Amino acid sequence: MLLGASLLGVLLFSKLVLKLPWTQVGFSLLLLYLGSGGWRFIRVFIKTIRRDVFGGMVLLKVKAKVHRYLRQRQTVPILFASTVQRHPDKTALIFEGTDTRWTFRQLDDYSSSVANFLQARGLASGDVAALFMENRNEFVGLWLGMAKLGVEAALINTNLRRDALRHCLTTSRARVLIFGSEMAPAVREIHASLDPSLSLFCSGPWEPSSVPTSTEHLDPLLEDAPKHLPSRPDKGFTDKLFYIYTSGTTGLPKAAIVVHSRYYRMAALVYYGFRMRPDDIVYDCLPLYHSAGNIVGMGQCLLHGMTVVIRKKFSASRFWDDCIKYNCTIVQYIGELCRYLLNQPPREAETQHQVRMALGNGLRQSIWNEFSSRFNIPQVAEFYGATECNCSLGNFDGQVGACGFNSRILSSVYPIRLVRVNEDTMELIRGPNGICLPCQPGEPGQLVGRIIQQDPLRRFDGYLNQGANNKKIAKDVFKQGDQAYLTGDVLVMDELGYLYFRDRTGDTFRWKGENVSTTEVEGTLSRLLDMADVAVYGVEVPGTEGRAGMAAVANPSGSCDLEHFAQLLEKELPLYARPIFLRFLPELHKTGTFKFQKTELRKEGFDPAIVKDPLFYLDSRKGRYVRLDQEAYTRIQAGEEKL
Repeated sequence: MLLGASLLGVLLFSKLVLKLPWTQVGFSLLLLYLGSGGWRFIRVFIKTIRRDVFGGMVLLKVKAKVHRYLRQRQTVPILFASTVQRHPDKTALIFEGTDTRWTFRQLDDYSSSVANFLQARGLASGDVAALFMENRNEFVGLWLGMAKLGVEAALINTNLRRDALRHCLTTSRARVLIFGSEMAPAVREIHASLDPSLSLFCSGPWEPSSVPTSTEHLDPLLEDAPKHLPSRPDKGFTDKLFYIYTSGTTGLPKAAIVVHSRYYRMAALVYYGFRMRPDDIVYDCLPLYHSAGNIVGMGQCLLHGMTVVIRKKFSASRFWDDCIKYNCTIVQYIGELCRYLLNQPPREAETQHQVRMALGNGLRQSIWNEFSSRFNIPQVAEFYGATECNCSLGNFDGQVGACGFNSRILSSVYPIRLVRVNEDTMELIRGPNGICLPCQPGEPGQLVGRIIQQDPLRRFDGYLNQGANNKKIAKDVFKQGDQAYLTGDVLVMDELGYLYFRDRTGDTFRWKGENVSTTEVEGTLSRLLDMADVAVYGVEVPGTEGRAGMAAVANPSGSCDLEHFAQLLEKELPLYARPIFLRFLPELHKTGTFKFQKTELRKEGFDPAIVKDPLFYLDSRKGRYVRLDQEAYTRIQAGEEKL
């Protein structure tokens, strides 16, 4: 703004007062522009214009389609009907577990039978049906059939049990629970406390003695149900499609609302942004109760006609064999999945596949190039997004380590921003006018997205629990009177506008006056420990400022050369980032989307009276890790041990 005002002032002064010719005025403006750092803008422009134009075209294309579908009151089932019409006999889904293949016509028929059956049982548009099932073709057909009727599916995380499972069923107000036979024990555990009016249906191998009383076997009922398309429900593009539950790493899960336009937007931005093709075959081993598996992956089947290979669960040892068997061209990943693949011993299959793209989020920068080169994958399609967020990003040109970008030339075109936060409390920092302060390149901040509720690309649909919505919305962020979605994630932007993930708000902690990124430390430690699972978090130590770093390491063998490890850490990490405490345990508990569950680890801390796993601490005098016993713990608590 200041540079622009200066240039305008020189222009007016040169022409109106000095009355110089345009050639001299232009030369003067150029000198002033370059002398005040304008050459940086030229450099940024040259390096990013191609990327920005492509990204802008993708955004405009998706936006145009979204607004057309909004006017036409389209829904995901209607868009799927167009896909079926284009190629009814093409394979839509392949379930790896049984090698079962469904064509688009078969998926259409199955989902229609679901809609007609539920309608016959009294369900109508606006009702909720819960779906609790492991990955398989039927999962897709069931929620799609519900959508054809206008029934909203509550997609329940298959890892949930007891209180968390009961909470999800209760808060969704589901009238029906459809569960896979593999989930019968979990349903039986809570059956007595469920609403008696909740109808139970089991899909899969039928064993009456293993399911709760009053449960009906769904499969034969669907075979007898009519397969014609039910009458269209009164649903539009911004109406509810289904609910996806957060992983519940810090409390009970929350139900995020997914509307039809959000489903389309998430799938379409990925499709056009990463130049996918209708003849691609996607390998989807991610849970279908999660947005990455069911929207980013499965959306390519329902909306764009791709074949999707479904695997019940991720298997590092079978991953590349499956890709070869089914001729997959795109594989999905999330979080630590890529590291698990790298941790496998080299084998021929890992380079004999036809995979041209790895699509996902959470690939650590430290293993990015190794993953791409070892497995011979030309394109890593990293993106950033969450089920409920309105500020998705895409790394469309493969910048190593980046999860996306925002134009430095026309930054206001896509209304997202990194804003400054208090390093201790992670609260938003505001200027004298009350507006949040934007971050400069290289300065970490929280990613926010401006909410424009009338725009399907910018709206925030939130959660079923209205109280949870308030925590994710801030006011007066971009300008007075506006609202923005708070991602809770800390990112950093470089000079060219590429954005890099740093940490979740709350995971970052301060030690020795410095901010420590758990994500970065976890990546370093995992690499030094031969790709072991590592969870890093901060723990309180009496008499010290901030939180000391602690690393929980999955170490089934129980062997580790701690002296050599400490020497490696000296070379790899600054003093403040090195973990003070180490905890070795057989395995680390993870969510269904491969996120480490740190809440209990943080609560247990480093007290040997509570933690029965081997504990060690970094002895600053000896420069190595030593055993943390009750005597050492007492000295640390009393402030007698320098950390």
